[in-house]
Amino acid sequence: MKNNGGPQRPDVTSVEIVGGPEALTITLNAYDERWPGIYHEHRQRIEDALRGLDARVEHIGSTSVPGLAAKPIIDIVVAVADITAEEDYLEPLIAAGYELRVREPGHRLVRTPTRDVHVHVYEQGASAIDEYLLLRDHLRRNTGDRDLYESTKRALLSRPWDDMNDYADAKADVILAIKERARAARAT
Repeated sequence: MKNNGGPQRPDVTSVEIVGGPEALTITLNAYDERWPGIYHEHRQRIEDALRGLDARVEHIGSTSVPGLAAKPIIDIVVAVADITAEEDYLEPLIAAGYELRVREPGHRLVRTPTRDVHVHVYEQGASAIDEYLLLRDHLRRNTGDRDLYESTKRALLSRPWDDMNDYADAKADVILAIKERARAARAT
């Protein structure tokens, strides 16, 4: 059942991590010219799976910024009309070969079985989408902040991480500062 009129039922209220905690090794690779091509392959796969839905698909994260070293994981954001209508997008994405990893309020994460592509699904208009795009677009334009972000990631990799969320949290202050500068630059 296609639902294009916004949320029709309550969203989930808790965080479900399918499969529980996972051991991880975080590596930072030099920018790889193949990353945009991998994104485009998955964009097509996602668009084919969601044919008929009003869905926006964007490449986000460090692999979307030419010249920036990154974990070799392609991050993609998909905006759908109704995050609670999982039958419209989640079932087709799973049928297309993605696996559900996270279900939380306002957000679903599916990924490839090899864990090298993460697809973040949000509802259209979600502020998280704007935040991802603000950071991506600023880092594409601003060499100084791109260098700062990369050096921060490199410094954090000298520490052990049991959870990807802890690593992400450790970058939060630098990301917030960069986004403040991005907002200021956008306002001028």
